[in-house]
Amino acid sequence: MTSNSSATLPDAPVLPPARSGLWWGLLGVTAFSFTVPFTRVAVAGDGMSALFTGCGRAVIAALLAAVALAVTRQRLPRGLQWGRLAVVAAGVVVGFPVLTSYALTTASASHSAVVIALLPAATAVLAVLRGHERPPKPFWVMAGVGAAATVGFAFLQGGGPGGLHWSDLLLFGSVVAAGVGYAEGGLLARELGAWQTISWALVLAAPVMTALTVLAMAQHPPTGSAVEWAAFAYLGVVSMFLGFFAWYRGLAIGPMAQVSQIQLVQPVLNICWAALLLHEHLTWPTVLGGLVVVGCAGTAVRTRLGRTAPAGGDARTGVESPAGSGAEAVAEAEGSIRAGTEAE
Repeated sequence: MTSNSSATLPDAPVLPPARSGLWWGLLGVTAFSFTVPFTRVAVAGDGMSALFTGCGRAVIAALLAAVALAVTRQRLPRGLQWGRLAVVAAGVVVGFPVLTSYALTTASASHSAVVIALLPAATAVLAVLRGHERPPKPFWVMAGVGAAATVGFAFLQGGGPGGLHWSDLLLFGSVVAAGVGYAEGGLLARELGAWQTISWALVLAAPVMTALTVLAMAQHPPTGSAVEWAAFAYLGVVSMFLGFFAWYRGLAIGPMAQVSQIQLVQPVLNICWAALLLHEHLTWPTVLGGLVVVGCAGTAVRTRLGRTAPAGGDARTGVESPAGSGAEAVAEAEGSIRAGTEAE
């Protein structure tokens, strides 16, 4: 090729702006915000057992995921990715849905908002441990204040703590399970793509969840009203499948610890939907508490956005790159670009 050849190099791809991760995360949180009240609708009567509700919705989502993966001819995960997918599946496909379904047989939707209140803090901590992110101290301060405000807000709307019950222990366990699944899934989405990650996790868990669903149907044949079945359908199609498309894409764009703080808004949405759908009383303290929670979440997000990466560091995680690691940084950036492109 001569020096004056007309061949040109393709334009360098541009990483998605940091704020796009926030918008994708907000879309996912909005989809998830209906999960608690709709789970309450499904298990409130005697028509559907908690085991059927928690496992059956995963079976529906797994069928959709298998079709999507087959139609788009996605490549199989490789090596350790299967183990990491098992972690995601254990957290968000098995742990969170099943534990919250059992908890909501006795706990109200408002009280169960405590789950969502603790989840951002759990996800942020696990993101730091697993993803090596280093948020600044003001971020942690506002995240802590936001989490405390959200817990207090949810306790107030739920009638106060009133001592720990077995349902509270189940809710706490679901927070840990979801935090692990969110953190690992956000990292894995950078390699497999956002919707591919939850799809493979659903398919991987499908045999176990199908067996548990059959067992639940044998013990207690599911019945219910049209409203209860509609709530169950939403849980399977949106809460367990489509919502993760947006959520894992947001976490993949990151920074993960920052995007996770959008979940602080979710308890407010939970209680708003509970008031509209379950006719729980909505008061001015609810509105004011919601504004406090949203304000804390917004301050934490702005604190993280306003921080610039150190020289030679990763702008997404804020972790300094060691000398000579430029090739690895470029490879990671290109992996994020491919993941974002595939997710579209």
